[in-house]
Amino acid sequence: MSYQQLKEQLAAPFPSQRVSWKPQAFSRDRSSALMVAFVDARTVMERLDAVCPGDWTFDVKLFPGTPPTARGRLTVLGLTRSDVGEAGEGEAGTLKAAASDALKRCAVHFGVGRYLYDLPRAWVAWDEAKRAPAEPPKLPDWALPEDERVTGASHVIGALDALRSGLPQDVARLREVYRHVKAALDAAARTS
Repeated sequence: MSYQQLKEQLAAPFPSQRVSWKPQAFSRDRSSALMVAFVDARTVMERLDAVCPGDWTFDVKLFPGTPPTARGRLTVLGLTRSDVGEAGEGEAGTLKAAASDALKRCAVHFGVGRYLYDLPRAWVAWDEAKRAPAEPPKLPDWALPEDERVTGASHVIGALDALRSGLPQDVARLREVYRHVKAALDAAARTS
């Protein structure tokens, strides 16, 4: 397997049932929440085992405190990436949670789950009594594995919508971005 194939397999979207959502922020009256998508550490380990079984290791150094933190080192096929993980607050503030966070953050360096950072911001109705969203957000087609996607080009349109929020506001810079995108599309049309 080439390095490019390895990267593509590590970075592939997870099945939608493996992606969870948690609130990152709340409205003042707690009637809505900004939800962020994530996968748990076990899902990350399963991806590493599926793509490169026996060819990855994870070392962690734990730092007790409030909140606990951990520095992880993930090695995949001899290439090492490091990052720091932090535990949540309250009951979630364990050294195990910090180690799991460090593993997930290290794996992002290899592309695992990185696409989750590109999801559009999702404010949803929040049920304070249940401490959960009234209805969790849905992943756009482009963030789903091929077998879960709707046929057609809707995943491309979703990806373009996600990119729109990152475009510059300055008209001159926007025109420059347009020229580059247009040139890339023209080149792709000529080669196909």
